[in-house]
Amino acid sequence: MPDTIPESPACSRPGVKPARNSSLELYRIIAMLLIVAHHYVLNSGLTNPGGVIYSDPFSAKSVFLLFFGAFGKAGINCFMLITGYFMCTSSISLKKFVRVLCEVLFYHIIINSIFWITGYAPFSLKSMVKELFPVTELNQNFTGCYLVFFLCIPFLNILVRHMTERQHLRLLALLFFAYVVMGTVPIFSVSMNYISWFMVLYLTAAYIRLYPRGLFQNARLAGWLSLFSVLASLLSVLFCLWLGQKMQREMAYAFVFDANNFLAFLTGVTTFLLFKNLKLPHSSFINSVAASTFGVLLIHANSGAMRRFLWRDVLKNVEFYSSPLMPLHAIGSVIGIFVLCVLIDQCRIHLIEKPCLKLYDRIEPRVVAWYKHIEDKWCDRLHIGQ
Repeated sequence: MPDTIPESPACSRPGVKPARNSSLELYRIIAMLLIVAHHYVLNSGLTNPGGVIYSDPFSAKSVFLLFFGAFGKAGINCFMLITGYFMCTSSISLKKFVRVLCEVLFYHIIINSIFWITGYAPFSLKSMVKELFPVTELNQNFTGCYLVFFLCIPFLNILVRHMTERQHLRLLALLFFAYVVMGTVPIFSVSMNYISWFMVLYLTAAYIRLYPRGLFQNARLAGWLSLFSVLASLLSVLFCLWLGQKMQREMAYAFVFDANNFLAFLTGVTTFLLFKNLKLPHSSFINSVAASTFGVLLIHANSGAMRRFLWRDVLKNVEFYSSPLMPLHAIGSVIGIFVLCVLIDQCRIHLIEKPCLKLYDRIEPRVVAWYKHIEDKWCDRLHIGQ
């Protein structure tokens, strides 16, 4: 994810490298663990129609797993709130985008090549070409939508810096109704697209950053609200599980399944405010681990083949459902995947990314100059102003 920006004025001096906020970096780590836990439950076949969870829905095992995987969409909201909070007062450089793009392409190509070479996934020219393009769909695919959204940030910053506070609030109220209210109340329907939803979260976090009211600085209040939102989310799972049994539908995650559901949104915002106000001391270890959280996502949720390989063939989640050690299997699997992916990504950062970025620093001025020359030439021909 993008680099964070400190709130300390001292770090904004020329020549001083910005330090990461360890409180929010810890929050980033927790958010990714919640996303991996969500995938443990949702991508493994445990919640398939007629699957083992719904065959005995009110057993301790089923309730544990449903609770365990309930906060994946809230975790996505957490990530984007961090991005909005810091990037609304920063700027997007070409280097930042190239770094994210190359990370996405690296894991797409390497992981899929391994599956093709070993014969685990069928190879085709279409699949090969598809993996060379980081964006192939814009719906609820996090990676592709994030890359496009990333390029929208400079334009969003123009908007938030020129709106008044009242205009900002009006826009948030409109978007809250259109996405959260209509996305939660069953009589309405919202077709989710992560790019537009990321913009809603970005504008929400930008308001918190640009208008630091006392409500946003109260850690105790944020703690209580976080506890309420988490408990409400868990209770909604139980209620919807019970209601689904009455209606003969499998709908335990009805109020937390999409990122724009009210409880997923509330959990993201309240926990974000909590960690923003924790003010943990600087920790190089936390910051280093958090720098690889996007890599964790790119590795363990890389493709359908990876999800099948990880959750069904290697960890065998469905088979472990009947084991008395299932809770330990679930927790250990999530932590183990997270640690392994962080180690892999740290190797990529130190062995590949850093040397390549040094080379990129030498060629970037020429690339930017070439692009600007082409753009200026065509804009002049078409009489397009600045």
